[in-house]
Amino acid sequence: MRTTVLAADNFLLPNGTIIAELVAFLLILFVLWKYVVPPLSKSLQQRQDMVQKQVEDAEEAARKLKAAEERYNEALTEARTEAAKIRDNARADGERIREELREQANAEVERIRQRGEEQLASQRDQVVRQLRGELGGLAVQLAEQLVGHELSDDEGKRSTVDRFLAQLDELPAKQSGTPSSGREPAPASGGAS
Repeated sequence: MRTTVLAADNFLLPNGTIIAELVAFLLILFVLWKYVVPPLSKSLQQRQDMVQKQVEDAEEAARKLKAAEERYNEALTEARTEAAKIRDNARADGERIREELREQANAEVERIRQRGEEQLASQRDQVVRQLRGELGGLAVQLAEQLVGHELSDDEGKRSTVDRFLAQLDELPAKQSGTPSSGREPAPASGGAS
């Protein structure tokens, strides 16, 4: 009898419970395979797709970021180049404007100097004419007093004044040794000795 008891306690020998447990296990496995695994597989596949999409999106974002950084660096370089051009153009324009203003100022100074010289020459000519007129009148008065009679005709007065002025023009020329004007000296009238 002992042999039976030993055999009943041996778990390696199949009995009716093991078959029932095996059928239950297979039934649970079938239910799990039929109703639990497909949604889990679908959920896992969706999660893998989502992770894959996120990885692809991250790679795309990295490519876009790199492209944007390159465009930014190009734009920055272009902006610096453009700023340098604008700065150089502004300096050149400033230099050109300064040169133009300097030329305008020099032209204005030259114009004012020329106008001053013209006014000075005009005033000198006016003073010379005025002095000649006064000297002519004084010469006529002196000649009238010397000659003792008044010159009656205007032509005589004019010729006397011209002769006197010619003699006055010759005085500085005789002192320096060169004639001062292109006029021929008028012959002295056959005056008194």
